Amino acid sequence: MQEILPFLMFQGNAEEAMNHYTSLIEGSEITEVTHSEDGKVLRAIFSLKGQKFMCIDSSIQHAFTFTPSFSIFVICDSKEEVTNLYEQLSTDGEVLMPLGEYPFGTFAWITDRFGISWQFNDQK
Repeated sequence: MQEILPFLMFQGNAEEAMNHYTSLIEGSEITEVTHSEDGKVLRAIFSLKGQKFMCIDSSIQHAFTFTPSFSIFVICDSKEEVTNLYEQLSTDGEVLMPLGEYPFGTFAWITDRFGISWQFNDQK
């Protein structure tokens, strides 16, 4: 076995999503992108703060998309970092659990405009 990666299947906006995520999270990068003739992502690898992900643009339309039961959990350094990521990634998305102070720290859970679920926590 070589590697185990979280896999994200987008429907035409994989490259836009990767660019958005890597622009918001310091220490992130897109390391590999292969495109089809029509410009869709056939295969891409990107990392967010060292965590690698693989993604594609689906070549077929299907009735399913992402689900909040799988989410990217981000342990932040501060309340400000939680707030910034919440504001940036919840735009045109959906708030599943609002930004607030909870017994376990500043926390928010959202689904972004691409359908990916994110949790942010400063874990006080």
